[in-house]
Order: sequence, then structure tokens, then C-alpha cells
Amino acid sequence: MPPLGTRSAWHDVPRTQVRRFAALVMAEAPTLAEEILREIRREYPHVPVILDDSGEPKSLIGIRRAIEIFVLRLETAEDRPRVHPEVFQDFGRGEEIGGRSLDSLQAIYRLGVRLTWRRLAEIGQRVDIPPPAMYELVDAGYEYLDGLVDQSVRGYAEAAARQAGERLRLQRELMELLLAERGTRPAAGPHEIAAALAERAARIGWPLPAKVAAGVLLRPARQAVAPAVDQGILLDMEAEQPRVIVPDPYAAGRPELLRRAMTGWAGAIGPPVPLVDAAKSLRWAEAAVRLMERGLLPAGEVLHCTEHTEALVLLQPEELIDDLARRTLAPLAHCGRTPARRLAETLLAWLETRGGAPEVAARLGVHPQTVRYRLRQIRELWGDEIDDPDRRFELELVLRAQRLRGDLGGFTP
Repeated sequence: MPPLGTRSAWHDVPRTQVRRFAALVMAEAPTLAEEILREIRREYPHVPVILDDSGEPKSLIGIRRAIEIFVLRLETAEDRPRVHPEVFQDFGRGEEIGGRSLDSLQAIYRLGVRLTWRRLAEIGQRVDIPPPAMYELVDAGYEYLDGLVDQSVRGYAEAAARQAGERLRLQRELMELLLAERGTRPAAGPHEIAAALAERAARIGWPLPAKVAAGVLLRPARQAVAPAVDQGILLDMEAEQPRVIVPDPYAAGRPELLRRAMTGWAGAIGPPVPLVDAAKSLRWAEAAVRLMERGLLPAGEVLHCTEHTEALVLLQPEELIDDLARRTLAPLAHCGRTPARRLAETLLAWLETRGGAPEVAARLGVHPQTVRYRLRQIRELWGDEIDDPDRRFELELVLRAQRLRGDLGGFTP
């Protein structure tokens, strides 16, 4: 409709008639507001009643003010009513805090407008307001409603932002407790730890799982958007290397959903462990990331430690493996780099297959006679020790570790 105050059907209504109409509406505003609130409470019984300092429902005050401000606009012919934002922002905040959607809030407002229009139509008939003017009044009412909704949306957004920030804070507290080493936890006893975890988890609505897997992520860029994980997965983006806790990591569908959510990210997810041992899972994930950064594990994706157990077990105790290599591979020390590598390849293939020359040759892609020659050299270098099960185990352990590092046969005296 044209703005009130410009040439329109409403503008043609005599001012005395308009004032009479406005006076009647103002007189009935308190009872109309109560009627609207009763109907809202009947249609939406879960809407909370919040009282102001005087003990009067804030919603009742807001409805009454909305009616009075709109009617005042009619009397003064103002182009646009001034909505008191604090009341309607409070409504929006209340919807978010109460866990309802903006759709429910707008439905409540539309209900209020319908009831208000019904009463205004009755009063308009009493004072003989022409139908075209009343139609314009309806348009003005819905325009006014848009202003109220805008204020409520602002309050809703503010409350949502605060609530999200508070949830992130509580989530980080829960993650810190979960990932703390046992000796550093404030509550030393298992029952105290379990109670603390349950309390913090309940505050964010996180069901305590039987098992979790903890992970470490590598940012693809400084301002990278966080992975779109579902709400059950805990994510801390504040750390230099973001951390993640995956509940029940092998639950139906979860591995695939996690893989999709982590597209574009790299890092590692530790092995599943009991909830109270989440720090252990994190340690393995951190170890895997260190190996990734050294080029010893695949980079550019989020890998699972359980799929790289051999590398993690053999490459982690680097100093111990190197010391064992110096002792067990001492016979290769004077063979020269290339012969030592060939003998090491043959020895490892023999240890892994436990087969004869044909099986070893097939694995290495060489002639069986070459393998027989190398095996004779190996027996000359190690003697009877090569038949000792413990020594064979040590040799296979060392050679597998060297193969993972791309340094098979390497020897540092």
C-alpha cells in the first residue's frame, strides 16, 4: 500500500473518524494483547513465559506495545512506526535458547496479526471505515510485522552466536580432559575422571561412547574452513594443529562420512581406544603426522593409524632400531653399498617367504641361480646365526624398518 500519510484510501478517511478508530483500538489494546497471548499459549504451549521486573509477562508487554505503536502511527500519519527493538530481540533470543526455529517464531507473529486484524476489522465496521481503507490497513500491518520479525531475527542470531561460542568453549574443555595424560588430570581416580567426563559431556549433549579415536589435522591453508563433521564428532580448531575426537569410529557409516568431511585436509586418526585412554590414541596420531611430515607415510590425506601399523611400530623407536641394525647387520659393513643392498633384499625376501630359491627369485625378479649365490654369501656372513629363530626375527624387523625408510641395506658403523 502507499505509505500512510500519502494520497490513499486511508488518507481520505476524515481525521475525526481516524482518531475515533485509534482511540477505540488503544482502549482495547490491553484486552486484545491478553487474548492474543492466550491463543499463542494454547497453540504453542511450550513457549516459555518470561516475566519482567514487575512480574508481568514480557511477551504481553511486547504485544501491547506493538499494537499501541502501530495505532499511534495511524493517528500521527507517520510514514513508519518506531519498533522498540529490545522486546522483539528478546523474543528472538528466547526462540534460540529454547531450541525452536525462526519459522515457529514467525508463525506466532502471524497468529498475532490475524487476531489483531480481526479486532481492527470489527472496530472499523463500528466507526464506518471504508473497506478500501481497511485493505490498506492490512498491508500496513504486514509491513509492520516485517519490522518486528527483523528485530527478532537479530536477537535470534545474537543468541545463536553466543550459544555456539559457549558450546565451543565447553567442547574444548571436554576435549582437554579427554586428551590429558592420566598423570596430569586434575582428578586422579578413575571414578572421579569418569564423573568429570560425564558432567562435561552432558553440558553439550554429547553421549559418552565406549570407544573413541583421536586425531590430528594439518591445515591446508591458514584460513581453511573447518571440516564439515557431524555434531557427534568433537573438533578443536584453536590449536595450531586442529584435534578431533571421533566417537565409536567403526559405527555404521561413520568411516565414509568422516572421509567425505575431511576432503581437502591431511592428518591422522589414531586407533580406537576406551574413552579414558583417548590420550593414547592421540599419541599415535601425532606420531603418524610426524612420519608424514618426514615423507615416511602418505601425505595429502587423513590416514588411519590402524592401516599403517607396521610403519608406526617399526619407525617410531628409531634409535632402538638403528642400534639393532648396527648389531644385526654388522656382517654387511664391508660389502660395499650396492652388494649390501642386494644381499639385504635377498635376505628379507627369504625371511618373508621362508621359501627356496625359485620363490625368492620370483619376488625379486631375478634368476634363481642368482638367489642361490646370494644365499650362500649370506650363510657365509652370518654362519649358524642365520638358523637361530631369534636372530632371524631381529633381522626381519630391522630390514622391514629399513625398507619402510627406503634405505634397505643401509649401514652406519
